[in-house]
Amino acid sequence: MINADSPALPAALTHEPPGQPFGRNFRQSILRPANLEPLFVDVTTISGVGPTTKVHLGRLLGKNNPRLIDLLCHLPFRRIELIPVNDAALLEPDMLVTLEGTVGNLHAGGSRRHPSRIEFHALGQEIDLIFFGVPAAQLEKRLPADHQRILHGRLTRFRNRWQIAHPDIIDAADARPHRALPVYSAIAPLPQWRLRKLAAEACRKIPDLDEWLEPASLENNRWIGWRESMRRLHQAECDPEDPLSPARCRLAFDELLANQLALAIARPSTSEGRSLQAKGALRQRLLAQLPFALTAAQDHAIETILEDLKRPLAMRRLLQGDVGSGKTMVALMAMLYALESGVQSALMAPTEVLAEQHAATIGALLRDLGIDVLLLTGKVKGRARQSALAAIEAGDIMIVIGTHAIFEEAIKFFDLGFVVIDEQHRFGVNQRLKLTRKGKTVDHLLMTATPIPRSLILSHYGDIATSKLDEKPAGRQPIRTRVMPLDRIEELLCALDQALARSERIFWICPLVEISDKIDLKAAEARYEELQSRYGDAVGLIHGQMSADAKMASMTAFVQGTTRLLVATTVVEVGVDVPEATIVIIEHAERFGLAQLHQLRGRVGRGSRPGSCILLYSPPLSVSAKARLRIMRQTEDGFRIAAEDLRLRGPGEILGTQQSGLPPFRFADLSAHEGLIEQARETASRMLADPATYGERVNLLLHLFERQEAIDRLSAG
Repeated sequence: MINADSPALPAALTHEPPGQPFGRNFRQSILRPANLEPLFVDVTTISGVGPTTKVHLGRLLGKNNPRLIDLLCHLPFRRIELIPVNDAALLEPDMLVTLEGTVGNLHAGGSRRHPSRIEFHALGQEIDLIFFGVPAAQLEKRLPADHQRILHGRLTRFRNRWQIAHPDIIDAADARPHRALPVYSAIAPLPQWRLRKLAAEACRKIPDLDEWLEPASLENNRWIGWRESMRRLHQAECDPEDPLSPARCRLAFDELLANQLALAIARPSTSEGRSLQAKGALRQRLLAQLPFALTAAQDHAIETILEDLKRPLAMRRLLQGDVGSGKTMVALMAMLYALESGVQSALMAPTEVLAEQHAATIGALLRDLGIDVLLLTGKVKGRARQSALAAIEAGDIMIVIGTHAIFEEAIKFFDLGFVVIDEQHRFGVNQRLKLTRKGKTVDHLLMTATPIPRSLILSHYGDIATSKLDEKPAGRQPIRTRVMPLDRIEELLCALDQALARSERIFWICPLVEISDKIDLKAAEARYEELQSRYGDAVGLIHGQMSADAKMASMTAFVQGTTRLLVATTVVEVGVDVPEATIVIIEHAERFGLAQLHQLRGRVGRGSRPGSCILLYSPPLSVSAKARLRIMRQTEDGFRIAAEDLRLRGPGEILGTQQSGLPPFRFADLSAHEGLIEQARETASRMLADPATYGERVNLLLHLFERQEAIDRLSAG
């Protein structure tokens, strides 16, 4: 396993004795291969890029010091085909046209609501060119009066006049009929024509690189070389909107291959661990006292995890379970096995509310077994904290539950051997790494109630083992989901009158804590005041800006029924378990992602009565918002919802680079390139099995796609 203290070797790779897994002793070369250096030079080496343009490119590319490779990876998102129109009689509304004509007068707009208008004369017609938010000086520079220009855009009809909004300005050198031109995401100081020139110049600077893929792979997939693939995309010789074009697939595969290489090196399947051995008596005693039976999925997950713990290899397993599927019970059974084996366990939760709930639930279950559970959060201070730290270091406490406070430097374990990380995607990689380094050899169980599509697991976790809880405990009630516009809120309140009269418990979720001038949404505090004026002391409030004690007091009052309507932000998104809650109202549901909506809906339906979820929205809805609300109405299946979430949002927002330990994908689209991930895994395995043949290629790929720095971080999950 690579760690921060591993010395770098002069060679890219260290050869191992036959039969040894190549990934275990892989060492990255600190120095980037010399043939890659031309790709990592400053953008100012490109003709026409000075200090000012560099700043603009930095803004566009999200880099303080943009390099040539960053510009190359800024791919066009669509293309335009230049189809000249030579007869005014052929003009039709909503038609894409390429017109050559003379620029006329500029009528500068006074505000964002009043755009600038430029007269344009072509084919004997006067066409208005409309620009929103573009400074007049910039328009005068690009479209000077009385000059000839070639423009491309969508023709529309407004007040009996032709107009084109934000037309593309085509350089005469690019204006060959039926030629396709790339279209990039851009900013005002860098218009399309400029980006095209810069990208073309960057493509000319791509060095010749030795091919790293086998000829058979290129032939079977009908792929061309990396350099040519990059050029074709930037020259719009293939459609940028087609993720399955050969050029795009080639670049995506290389990126996925570099990803799989990094994962395999950081997480070799034979990483050293220790075998935990126990008879399982504590588990059987706990099972005997439970008032319910575990599901078949829970039993299978527990047996699989215990088999992993028995092996002399470090366990790395992801436990996926939909909302309310019983992940905590599975983790508890594994912690009891670890305890009986003589090692300590730690369970880390993302919020104090959830950590306290875990401690209360697990503590109550273990009390009759004579096992103490220690809760360690940021609010444990003074003598209580010192006493807790001493008990952990002495081994007097075998199960520790807490928040990020667990991985602070002062916390020292007697013998930490098993770590459970709940809602693992809520923690950064470095946080998880700190905790796992507190033991000599530590087995990991990562848990998530946000089901993750298989392609996302493969691309961000590699060969990590997975267990899935795909059934709910017996007696868990269905949840009816309704979608309502906010203008029907009075109708909803009348229904709540009746629900509160029946002593039902209700969550009311708001997306903001404070009123924003930019986003016109009701804040949690404002909604709380409105509902309190109607229902009095039956209404409570909880949000992330409250103190830990205030949050706990608010949750306790709701759990005990002192308050029956809890106005909350997404602080209650995960893990909060109130079986009496039957209704959850999510205000401005169109502002939430699918995973969040699913998590929030899972706060109800946990008791003996069916649950209801009301999704309040403010019309009009965007296309993606309609899709999210529609899928929420159609299904409660978190795995189906996760697949739809990946399709709608992409992987970056679901896991994020901080959580995954990897740079974001620039070429790969996991919903389109899922088949390439398996192919990349197989290729990576073959390359790592033969360092003599593939060693230099592996090192080149890791540096080309900047995966080499992620390898150490990846060991944390």
